[in-house]
Amino acid sequence: MKTIGVLTSGGDAPGMNAAIRAVVRYGIFNNLRVMGIKKGYNGLVNGNIEEMQLSSVADIIHRGGTILRTARSEEFKTEEGMKKALNVIKVFGIDGIIVIGGDGSFKGAHKLSEHGISTIGIPGTIDNDLGYTDYTIGFYTAVNTVLDAISKIRDTSTSHGRANIIEVMGRHCGDIALYAGLAGGAESIIVPEEELNVDDICKKLIQGRNRGKLHSIIILSENIVNAYELGEEIQEKTGITTRVTIPGHIQRGGSPVAFDRIIASNMGARAVQLLLEGKTSRAIGIKGNGLIDKGIEEAIAEESDFDNKMFELTKILSI
Repeated sequence: MKTIGVLTSGGDAPGMNAAIRAVVRYGIFNNLRVMGIKKGYNGLVNGNIEEMQLSSVADIIHRGGTILRTARSEEFKTEEGMKKALNVIKVFGIDGIIVIGGDGSFKGAHKLSEHGISTIGIPGTIDNDLGYTDYTIGFYTAVNTVLDAISKIRDTSTSHGRANIIEVMGRHCGDIALYAGLAGGAESIIVPEEELNVDDICKKLIQGRNRGKLHSIIILSENIVNAYELGEEIQEKTGITTRVTIPGHIQRGGSPVAFDRIIASNMGARAVQLLLEGKTSRAIGIKGNGLIDKGIEEAIAEESDFDNKMFELTKILSI
């Protein structure tokens, strides 16, 4: 193993830069050449690659996004695209590639492994929707971003005596809504893992109003129900003015919190170690505060385990 590459793919996540930094510096420490592959698999297909030095990753650990940028590549999924990518890998003398991203990115890494390229996956996605790992890079930063929004929205909701629905990311995984809702003291949390009961939400809002509560926060995971239609229904049934706030891609940005920087740094270094050990098609994760790695196919097949106990706790604490 003399030369390795690193790329970020799919949606960006705060902490990706910390992982890139760790890969580059740990690689150079171990006498490896490290090639930065720009714009994900699209950059791999088109040869958008340059060698990275220690200075290439200076002052990036605190930055959100990804300095390597990211893009989705339909071409890479084709046979012709794969041939191009393999040719580029050969031309640049790359022996192994570290992929930072979600399940789609991991599938691409596994495909490369099937063609003889050593690959390691690092979980970088704010949704925390990879079941094999307790946490993914960027998740806790996204939760803190939503928590900040909850605090600000509570101020104005209290002033006007309103309820406010905050729609957060997490199309298939309700972890952002769950964690932010618990930490932010939300009255109701709507996630894809649990059945939506609008009447229960309305009952809780009315009970809160009757005891003098001046505001109510409802956290909604995206893609379950139209947030504005839900707001109208709640307002109709309760008489409480209900507004909708959608932070959107704000949740992807911002400086990563300490936890994301720490796990990203550890995962980046571990990815290089695995390549040096001759491992391939492995996904790095965190379980019980320790790093793990398992086969990529096994990792992406493992379903996310929703924390029902935490969900029940939010309901109890929001009475």
